[in-house]
Amino acid sequence: MIEDDVGRLIAAAGGTERDMRNALRDVGAERAVRLLAEELVHRADLEDLPHAEAVVRFACHLGERTVNHLVHVSKGSARHIADAGESDGTAPDVTVRYDTLELVRAVFGPTSARTSSTRRVEWHTTDPIGPHSEVPRTAPLVQRLLRGTAPGLDDLAELSLRFGSDKWGLHFYTPLFERHFAPMRDRPLTLLELGIGGFDDPEAGGGSLRLWRRYFHRAVICGVDIAEKTVVAGGRIRSFRGSQTDPVFLDSVVERVGPPDIVIDDASHRCADVIASFRHLFPILRPGGLYVVEDLQTSYWPRYGGSSEELSSPATSMGFLKTLADAVNHEELNGPAPDTAGEFGPHVVGVHFYHNLAVIEKGANQEGTLPPWHPARAD
Repeated sequence: MIEDDVGRLIAAAGGTERDMRNALRDVGAERAVRLLAEELVHRADLEDLPHAEAVVRFACHLGERTVNHLVHVSKGSARHIADAGESDGTAPDVTVRYDTLELVRAVFGPTSARTSSTRRVEWHTTDPIGPHSEVPRTAPLVQRLLRGTAPGLDDLAELSLRFGSDKWGLHFYTPLFERHFAPMRDRPLTLLELGIGGFDDPEAGGGSLRLWRRYFHRAVICGVDIAEKTVVAGGRIRSFRGSQTDPVFLDSVVERVGPPDIVIDDASHRCADVIASFRHLFPILRPGGLYVVEDLQTSYWPRYGGSSEELSSPATSMGFLKTLADAVNHEELNGPAPDTAGEFGPHVVGVHFYHNLAVIEKGANQEGTLPPWHPARAD
């Protein structure tokens, strides 16, 4: 997990009250409340409420102290104001009160630890939704903001479409991702995706990074692209420019963000690049982590260094990945073995192939083979 302010809050949210107080001390209460408010705004999907307008004050209590943070929502976007005294006299339409420690857990903590026992909502306007309604007009907006403190049940395909990712629609990867990622969803993670999207346009792409930010509510999401990208950085998203085949660059990224728990290769799709990235990053992947390679159809296309004739060529993406199936059983091999058996065998515990997608599991793969005395070992 990245050791920055967001990373500290995520790590502390799964720990003790003392851990959270120490994190708030290190991060600073005002900055922590701002980061929490920014995350809630991200999860609120304000573009769905284009006509909503209100000033919402988060009054976060920490002992006898209260940290105020105002969010001014207008036309589907939000402006953050650090303290009520900086609001230019704008009075809040509603105040949401929270114990700061409880809000840290509610936003960044494990699903089972989320509570709202200290939450109070105070309406400062009596303007109703309609002439015969007793519900304040700001209620839908406040509900959206507070939705981010509830356990997330977002459908991955829906999120893919919402954020403009091609992982469902052009491809149909999201059910497969759900199968492998769901058990990891409630853990503090660092996810590294190779390829941000949008080709050379600096203001295009980033849909997948936004998708992962929403799906993994306790993760820091890192994207790598060979082109300059200005569209995605911020919040829990980090963006780095460089080549997926440059080991010095990749090492510099890992030095800044720490070893990843998940790597997703959705970059050039060239066979040589896919293989080079795997060889360098898989050893750095945390034990228990997953390495995903997308768009493996290019392994059969000569334009990308692939072949439809030499299906087992280790120079193609699929040919290389197929050798990992033997690497899983490296302790059983008695004759010539692929290079990957010794290089990756002790650390590959599972290889899953799907249409144009592969998922490789990392762990300790040194169970040993059958003992010499076992009847099955007899010649």
